[in-house]
Amino acid sequence: MPCLNVPAEEEQPIGTWGQWHLDYLKQYRRVTYTNLLTSGKLNAYLADIDRQAQERFEQLIEGMKQAQGITERLKEENALEWVQRLNNVRACAREIVEKEIIYA
Repeated sequence: MPCLNVPAEEEQPIGTWGQWHLDYLKQYRRVTYTNLLTSGKLNAYLADIDRQAQERFEQLIEGMKQAQGITERLKEENALEWVQRLNNVRACAREIVEKEIIYA
């Protein structure tokens, strides 16, 4: 029986986006997952995916807020509408990030 040792890698925090991508790799990209795991690069890869996804998410939200006129003034005048519109923007941005980064 061969002795398989996984190389040690630096632990980096992995957020929600990274966890979702990890689940995707385990379920649909097993070879990629196994290669990253055995090479000791899985954690760094997932941390990078998480960072990219979070940055893209924030960029999308800011762009959509500006395009749709979601401002602090709207928040002051009609908080309920502001929350509804912001939640819609966040849901749209989340779908885009999932499609572009997480499940790609």
